[in-house]
Amino acid sequence: MPRHWPLFSLRLTTPRLLLRLPTYDDLDHLADRALEGIHDPAEMPFIPPWTDTAPRDLPSTVVLSQLGEMARWRPERWCCNFAVVLDGEAIGVQDLSATDFAVTREVHTGSWLGRRYQGRGLGTEMRAAVLHLAFAGLGALSAISSAFEHNAASLAVSRRLGYEPDGLSVHSVRGSRAVARRLRLERAAFSSPVAVDVEGLEACLPHFTGTRR
Repeated sequence: MPRHWPLFSLRLTTPRLLLRLPTYDDLDHLADRALEGIHDPAEMPFIPPWTDTAPRDLPSTVVLSQLGEMARWRPERWCCNFAVVLDGEAIGVQDLSATDFAVTREVHTGSWLGRRYQGRGLGTEMRAAVLHLAFAGLGALSAISSAFEHNAASLAVSRRLGYEPDGLSVHSVRGSRAVARRLRLERAAFSSPVAVDVEGLEACLPHFTGTRR
């Protein structure tokens, strides 16, 4: 990967997982996971509903989406789209994003996980990793998450990590009304349930905040 983009050297390690910006191999694995399925086809957890993409086009949609997040990175608006790696293979994505982070000190999280890897506590572990990065590494003061009311797994992860209700939002998804629950986590309320090791952060800090320590 390019030597002149320090984010490629950023690593978050938990007892079972490695989180890193996706390598080319990771992108192929993520496309495979999307083709295998991420959620019940009868329910849509995403805005926009990208998993409705035709199977012939879904792999390229996944790859270009991940590359696009990296290409659009600016200190004023960034999305750290970590590939979640288990036993050497990318199994999902955990992102950490912010707008004007140097001022707001607030981050947002989003994620998806290959369906065959769900139900094993990995969703909690990967979100705990980026929350540790946000609070302990970047100095965030708050984190926001949201999930549709039918997305019980995501809402359960938020509860487990100490988020509190922060209102509702209403969306049009597949032409129908969908209500999302917004949740907020303050830095003082967060205690990671797993050990998290962060490597390579110092060189990345200007790209998160626009300033150097």
